[in-house]
Amino acid sequence: MPTSDVIVLGVGTCGEDAALRLMAKGLSVTGIEARLLGGECAYFACIPTKAMIRRANLVAEARRADGLVGTVDVSTDWSLVARQIRDEVTGGWVDSFAVDRFEGAGGRFVRGRGRLTGPRTVAVDGVEYEASRGIVIATGSQPAIPPIPGLSDVDYWTTHDAIQVEDLPSSLIVLGGGAVGCELGQVFARFGVNVTIIEGRDRILPGEDPVASSAVAEAFEAEGIQVIAGVMVQQVSGDDSTITAKLSDATEVSADRLLVATGRRVVLDGLGLDAAGIDDSGGVIAVNERLQAAPGIWAIGDVTGLGMFTHVAMYQGSIAVADLLGQEPTPADYSVLPRATFTDPEVGSVGLTEAEAVEAGHDVDVAVKQLGATFRGWLHRTGNGGVLKFVVDRSTGQLLGATSVGPRGAELLGMLTVMMKTSMPVSDLIDMIHAFPTFYGGVGEAVGAFGRGVGRVLDPDTTPMFTD
Repeated sequence: MPTSDVIVLGVGTCGEDAALRLMAKGLSVTGIEARLLGGECAYFACIPTKAMIRRANLVAEARRADGLVGTVDVSTDWSLVARQIRDEVTGGWVDSFAVDRFEGAGGRFVRGRGRLTGPRTVAVDGVEYEASRGIVIATGSQPAIPPIPGLSDVDYWTTHDAIQVEDLPSSLIVLGGGAVGCELGQVFARFGVNVTIIEGRDRILPGEDPVASSAVAEAFEAEGIQVIAGVMVQQVSGDDSTITAKLSDATEVSADRLLVATGRRVVLDGLGLDAAGIDDSGGVIAVNERLQAAPGIWAIGDVTGLGMFTHVAMYQGSIAVADLLGQEPTPADYSVLPRATFTDPEVGSVGLTEAEAVEAGHDVDVAVKQLGATFRGWLHRTGNGGVLKFVVDRSTGQLLGATSVGPRGAELLGMLTVMMKTSMPVSDLIDMIHAFPTFYGGVGEAVGAFGRGVGRVLDPDTTPMFTD
């Protein structure tokens, strides 16, 4: 029976990182992966989508320059972008480089679907592998496909198909107005596709503060992206040329293609968790603050159900590795969790929304400032749509949550996350010297009202001292 110190079952982004960390400490590792070594992030999610977004944003910026610097004519060629995504960004969706890196670090790589056969053993295609020190489960998640009548009968896209598309359709329905649906919908719209986004809840980006949803929806409307929210898709039909979605308000929407972007789901079937004494009845693998799922078994990433973000998975991996090495890891803490949506305007948020803070029983002060009303926002001119919102506990003066929408909106999260993690009072932020004129300096402009004892500040239209 092949034996190593550790088996990593699922060598996606966090699984690969954990394995490399363990090998760097001298442990032998067997990595088992049924799909691509490196996972969704490297091939179908974070990396290629952000590369696509960068190119789409360049198109928008060039168009915005028209009239500011002269006459700018913009023409686009999606085939060039598709070629770059395939050849330069994802390596043609071939993981040979990643496998060479893994094996070059001393790891044993096994291609196949692994199944736990005991608390220290995993079987792949009839061969059983043993771990002397422990097993790390990092099998990730898969696109969630809703049970809509007729959907299985049409040739719909998942995010995998959208990332690999070489020829764009003339029109596209995006089913799901979350981060992925909004990001990809905007990318394709900027390359000439007529895009309609359908979201069953009452607004796009429903997990964010409503000010973020409104800002992005306004930007979409200006770009000609149709947003239909608050209705459900009841049925899908189509043929090789047209797909039609029948909605709960009795209307219909048709397009050449349909992208299903309704989230992701954890798949535990076939992992053999019961053989290791792990209860899978909750649909995820329950873990403690050290990411332990059972004695000698750790779970990290999407399978834990504790936040389907790459940064959460990597954070969990670092804790599991420390625990496996016999170190004393800092217990996992998700109370200050930043998240980013790379639409244009970009959305960054951390902590509680206003509604969540009130629901949690906090007496809150709120400051809201339109980004165009800050000095840097005013100077940015075209493309400066956005808003800054801060929710503060009135009794403690501590930041409970923040939303930053606008150019580089997610970049402000670094300062705000540190502020929340260290329980720094907003008064310290007010007293800081902020570089001028910067987007982060707009934070000081927005929260300065708290220093004046104002309970709720709404500053939607005020511009700096300059006028057109």
